[in-house]
Amino acid sequence: MRRYLTRRVAVAVPTLLAVTVLIFVAMRVVPGDPAVLLAGDFATPETVQALRAKWGLDRSLPVQYGVFFRNLLRGDLGTSIVSDLPVRDEILQRFRVTIILAVCAIAVALVIGFSAGIAGATRPYTAWDYGSMATALVGVSTPIFWSGMLLILVFAVRLGWLPSGGADAWQGYVLPAVSLGFFAAGVIARQTRSAMLDVLRQDYVRTARAKGVRESRVNAHHALRNALIPVATIVGLEFGRMLGGAVLTETVFSLPGLGSFLIVSIAKRDYPVVQGIVLWIALAFVMINVLVDVLYAVLDPRIRYA
Repeated sequence: MRRYLTRRVAVAVPTLLAVTVLIFVAMRVVPGDPAVLLAGDFATPETVQALRAKWGLDRSLPVQYGVFFRNLLRGDLGTSIVSDLPVRDEILQRFRVTIILAVCAIAVALVIGFSAGIAGATRPYTAWDYGSMATALVGVSTPIFWSGMLLILVFAVRLGWLPSGGADAWQGYVLPAVSLGFFAAGVIARQTRSAMLDVLRQDYVRTARAKGVRESRVNAHHALRNALIPVATIVGLEFGRMLGGAVLTETVFSLPGLGSFLIVSIAKRDYPVVQGIVLWIALAFVMINVLVDVLYAVLDPRIRYA
């Protein structure tokens, strides 16, 4: 297992290096100069040039990247051009909101997705199957911003049971978690049903039934565990997407998370903040992929010995 995990981590390092280059170049080719935006419309050329020199924007691109990468090796993501605060502190402050939302949303998605997928696979072509897949189709097809506004209208405005947003109390995460999780639940449900149907047709499942093993044990022990291997990939991708900042959800529910912060930073050409957030998102995806690979090896021992 240690050797298997070491190989997976080693593969992730070049990915992160490539991300640093891509995001650095991408931010420099985007039209707009942060110094001009900060100086204002009536600023003199001398003022703009002074701001460019202050933030190192007057240097060549290789020199700027060298400074950026050297600071990155020390764990320094730089200083925000707009707020003049450390980027790392800005990200950590907002990441707390994003990770709480992501964990709550993936919990909602797993409960709904697994329940609908298993119900459809164990009772194929019945009302249970059609109902669960209809639920999954609604979840996948419903735009997050529309479901979010509908939840606010019903549960916050009409019934007054929950707040319409905000991160001041746990109640503020309920509606955004349901809105974000319901979309992911549709994807998980369809993948779970497909994977379980494929496993339930295998010879070893029929053998277990022929031996008199209870149907519930066949489904849980023999079918579900093996069906989880492809499902784990979908769950990992959905969780990584949520950790990257659910822009629409955070905007609709007024949550100060990474997604909304990234959009504002892009509009203001705040290079250090955008680079820091994208690297943070890339690191989250890499870590989740490593965890999913480890989960593969736990679910199927043949993988780690391959």
